[in-house]
Amino acid sequence: MSPKSFLADRPKDYERFGIAPDHIEVREDGMRADSTKQGFYEWWYFDAHLDNGAKIVVTFFTKDAASPNTGLQPRIEFDLDLPDGRSLHKQATFSADQFTAATDRCEVKIANNTFSGDLHKYTITASIEDISFTAHLSGQTEPWRSAAGSIFYGADEKDYFSWLPSVPYGDVELTYTVGNEPEVTTSGNGYHDHNWGNAPMTSIINNWYWGRGAAGPYTFITADIVSEKKYDYDRVTVFMLAKDGKVIADDGNKVTFKKSDIHEDPVTGKPVGNIHSYTYRDGDEEYELSYSREKTILQNKFIDTVTGFKKLAAKLIGFDGSYLRLTGPVTVTHRVAGEVVESVTEPAIWEQMYPGKTRAEDCA
Repeated sequence: MSPKSFLADRPKDYERFGIAPDHIEVREDGMRADSTKQGFYEWWYFDAHLDNGAKIVVTFFTKDAASPNTGLQPRIEFDLDLPDGRSLHKQATFSADQFTAATDRCEVKIANNTFSGDLHKYTITASIEDISFTAHLSGQTEPWRSAAGSIFYGADEKDYFSWLPSVPYGDVELTYTVGNEPEVTTSGNGYHDHNWGNAPMTSIINNWYWGRGAAGPYTFITADIVSEKKYDYDRVTVFMLAKDGKVIADDGNKVTFKKSDIHEDPVTGKPVGNIHSYTYRDGDEEYELSYSREKTILQNKFIDTVTGFKKLAAKLIGFDGSYLRLTGPVTVTHRVAGEVVESVTEPAIWEQMYPGKTRAEDCA
């Protein structure tokens, strides 16, 4: 039986999206979905781990991907974790006429906030309430996508979710201000990706683990994406490993995903693997990426973000979707014919998103 959700990787899939299998064009990071139409959504994402100990995550949305059956409703969200232990979350919604985006490159503007770049160099600026920042991101790992960059859902292949890691890893120079505190300028490493689709994420995805980072000469992106029940919980594994800026392994069909030491998150009630790993095997060559949770730094229940009738309706249907951001070490191990030839460990941040109902198999 054919899978009900699967990665787009056939010649006709590249033709459908007007892209090439061996080249990424600057226009691919431009606006890809008409978010003025119901059902379509899009966002541009940036995160950075900074040398002073701060971490920042910023996203420019055209609308809420969980309930996209609206017109354009642009918003910006960002989280800033400061070296002194404070975690600050800001979000703002804007009117449709405050949003513009180019189709030939990444050039997104929401009011006076901007996200622009050319697959190699980006500038992101945002200011919400008493927090503002400007970031300059310079890619050190080549742009990448998994095959044609989309996952199809359903036999008619009408619904899809698409993803382009435009900068899998790059150098960052960033300046931020918080309230009346002195301006801070620091450097670090960062990441940018771009996502879009035409079906509510809560209707197609049951849960995912996603991570990115660097360890020694390696940079990596990983994702384990489990579809919803109506798609038989089909799994798509995404894996990219680069060394010295060049991709050396990215065939998800050669990857085994495992998780262990499962616990129930006390805030969201969702099962979380304290350890999860991706093992890539190609002949005698093997690469293993293993994440070990030490701390959960963000715990969100989706129901807490809605109000009024939508919140009542969500409670009535038992909606319990959640998002967790996790930290700890990640280890990259390279083996040849079973022998370890290299192993490096570095701190990392990753996430679990669980919009669907909890599956019994995720609790074991």
